[in-house]
Amino acid sequence: MLGGPSENPELWAFLQSLRCGELLSGTVTALERFGVFVALDDGPEHPVFPGVGFITIPELCWRRIEAASDVVHVGQRVSCEFLQFDTWNLEARLSLRAMRPDPFQAFADGLVVGQKLLGQVTKLVPIGVFVEVADGIEGLVPLPELAYRHGEPSDIVHVGDAITVVVTEVSRERRRLALSLRQGFS
Repeated sequence: MLGGPSENPELWAFLQSLRCGELLSGTVTALERFGVFVALDDGPEHPVFPGVGFITIPELCWRRIEAASDVVHVGQRVSCEFLQFDTWNLEARLSLRAMRPDPFQAFADGLVVGQKLLGQVTKLVPIGVFVEVADGIEGLVPLPELAYRHGEPSDIVHVGDAITVVVTEVSRERRRLALSLRQGFS
């Protein structure tokens, strides 16, 4: 822990004054593998980190990314939603993705179970295959739905393959799309 209210009174007072959902602006000061530091316009300096604001990788954008640099760069101005006061690190946890509508929800509006979709294989994992069925929208084809015969995902499809899949489940709450390649053959 970086200290209590008595060690950093100005920082504690600022962070405690923030409310969930409040909009904050600032400048990206550092990109790390685990997230992004933001110097907030109205906030004090942080005693250790290059900014009082922090955005984790999942809170940068709605789609899956490999690195923070896929979305932001040092020196970029950002407006974010305040999520919570991290009392351990004395920072404001922020969300950049909350500033944009969730594309999954809009996509899910037009989906029905049993619907066929054309997609592209993006990743092979031990539990199945991820398929991008719209820009930034991926679903999982679990192993049992990959093929009638047993085998490794790489025996059946490869990254970059265009395949037809069938929607087997849509979970708006979990932002998950379950797909079947096997049912796409029928």
